Amino acid sequence: MGYVLPWGQMSYHGAQVIINLFGAIPVIGGDLTEWIRGDFLVSDATLNRFFALHVIAMPLVLLLLVVLHLAALHEVGSNNPEGVDIKKKKDENGKPLDGIPFHPYYTVKDIFGVGFFLIIAAFIIFFTPTFGDLFLEYDNFIPADPMVTPDHIKPVWYFTPYYAMLRAVPDKLAGVIVMGGAVMILFLLPWLDRSPVKSIRYRGPLSKLLISVFVVAFVSLAWLGMQSGSDLQKLMAQIFTAYYFAFFLFMPLWTQWDSYKTVPDRVSSHD
Repeated sequence: MGYVLPWGQMSYHGAQVIINLFGAIPVIGGDLTEWIRGDFLVSDATLNRFFALHVIAMPLVLLLLVVLHLAALHEVGSNNPEGVDIKKKKDENGKPLDGIPFHPYYTVKDIFGVGFFLIIAAFIIFFTPTFGDLFLEYDNFIPADPMVTPDHIKPVWYFTPYYAMLRAVPDKLAGVIVMGGAVMILFLLPWLDRSPVKSIRYRGPLSKLLISVFVVAFVSLAWLGMQSGSDLQKLMAQIFTAYYFAFFLFMPLWTQWDSYKTVPDRVSSHD
């Protein structure tokens, strides 16, 4: 939604492409796209409602997610590199033996992480804001013109893997289902992973190999989503998309087949 607000060429035509995806829904697709746009075409009405959603509705949703995250954190406790459930070993007062205070341990860790990424963000903002046409495209510095379409419409870089999946499927409706399914399948991960250990350091070579190939496939899809879409690139996207879904769909099997090391009862640094 925020990507539409600059109202440049890529903002306008990107919104046109994304909103038209809803038109693939049978029966209600046409009326749904018109309802989202607020007009027969992407127009001022679309910009106004996207602005309202971006600055009011979405922040409230994010605030709700933060509250839910904190509630879940207090319920199950923080994770650790060992993958040990710290609630199993408690002292006479009922406190986990391997638990540590939020301050100063997590505050220092988070301040370091935030500072590290702020340095990277500052470097990009002050020295290379376009980042080689990856973060800010040249066409988006041109005011939106419905009569002129950019030569190559591509989404923001963090959406390109899913855009490559969309283009890999010839049928429009099936492509939308594949793209949406690629996101929704992540929510099934806790039930798909049947390994008796949580931490990657105690998993066997099969898990590490398949995860490494998955990373390569996902990064390759991100690159393919920024390309023009030749026949070879489309074939590569289809192969990597098939592996993406196979990785999750067969996870209940290969996580059980893989070997694993014995997990300690306590966090090793507290032995």
